[in-house]
Amino acid sequence: MIKFLFDRDTWQEIFEGIRQNQFRTIVTIFGVMWGVFLLVSLLGVSRGYENNFKNLLGDFATNSVFVWTQNTSIPFKGFQKGRSFNMKMSDVDAIRNNIDGLKYVVPRFQRQSQIVNGIKSINMGVYGDFPLLDKVEKKNLIYGRFLNGNDIDQRKKVCVLDEDTYKQLYDAGEYPIGTYLKINNTNFLVVGLFETNRMGGGPQGGVHIPFTTFGHMYNMGDNIGWLMVTGQDNYDTEQLEMDVKLLLKNIHDVHPDDERAFGSFNLGSFLGRFKNFLSGFKFLTWFVGIATLIAGVFAIGNILLITVKERTKEIGIRRALGAKPIEIKRQIILESVFLTSLAGAIGIILGGGLLFWLDHSSAVHGERPWLANPTVNIPIVIIAVLLLVIFGTLIGLIPASVATSVKPIDALHDE
Repeated sequence: MIKFLFDRDTWQEIFEGIRQNQFRTIVTIFGVMWGVFLLVSLLGVSRGYENNFKNLLGDFATNSVFVWTQNTSIPFKGFQKGRSFNMKMSDVDAIRNNIDGLKYVVPRFQRQSQIVNGIKSINMGVYGDFPLLDKVEKKNLIYGRFLNGNDIDQRKKVCVLDEDTYKQLYDAGEYPIGTYLKINNTNFLVVGLFETNRMGGGPQGGVHIPFTTFGHMYNMGDNIGWLMVTGQDNYDTEQLEMDVKLLLKNIHDVHPDDERAFGSFNLGSFLGRFKNFLSGFKFLTWFVGIATLIAGVFAIGNILLITVKERTKEIGIRRALGAKPIEIKRQIILESVFLTSLAGAIGIILGGGLLFWLDHSSAVHGERPWLANPTVNIPIVIIAVLLLVIFGTLIGLIPASVATSVKPIDALHDE
């Protein structure tokens, strides 16, 4: 068999058959090529989406729920609908002491303010935070540090910047640590700079100052802006969300059926739906890719059947001269495998080229990539190649059987 694969006459006959039917061969192998191209491209895009999403998440606690107050929509306990109210610091303790599956509860403030550095000024979100925020929304520090307990206790006028804010307030390469920014006409010492986190599900970036400093500066009293609630690993975040909102409704005299009094965003639930989408997308990719491959392989089988019909006399002469049926079969099967493998190789190259272009096109234009490293695992490529060889062998058996089923004398008399 090995000797047959490297037999020069065998390959000359294969290439001669392809040369005589160039257009038909090209059209035929296009189906297989397109199937492999779709499979590689769509799997790579799916992987790129997944990688990009993981990069956006970073060390973010994915089982988090964000909760904030809105206006009531149902009258309750003498209060009219449309009532506005604020959560309190005491709510944090109540949640911490009464909610099962809780890992962290983090109160936060946020307000748009003018931030000034010399002659540069911007309107940006200013956030009042506790050091605990760094555990649920990890800050990848470039310089300096994040907020600490001493900043909270002493209501220090210190701040930590994200990278986007830094670029708007400082010259390129300027070292920000130890400089002062003016926030709400109050000077704040810059103690840290971190990479911008572009993960959705809550306000991001801007300038972070101690929670107590924010409350004092904006006269917030015992109020809080909103809560980040993080559950234990593998805990049902939808149950956590319902428990937290029900407890807060009891505390603030809100009707249990009032769905508008508290707004919320469940990051864990959102991620679950996204993962289900990716799984469905991958399944659809495999289904479409393999279905297209099979259709293309059948097309190759059809073209080989036509080729066998056209070469009936030639096959008859070879049989009359002593060629064994197994030799005729092996040549036709080898031609089938060669065409499917060639089409598959072209599809893999084109698919890989497309993924390379998608990965680098946005970076060339200075934009944030929407795909991160859209690649296909080597085992998947190997599986695709093996499928092509198997399909090519199986489909080649049909014309090979037809070719050897005709008796030499009948083949020689075929018109």
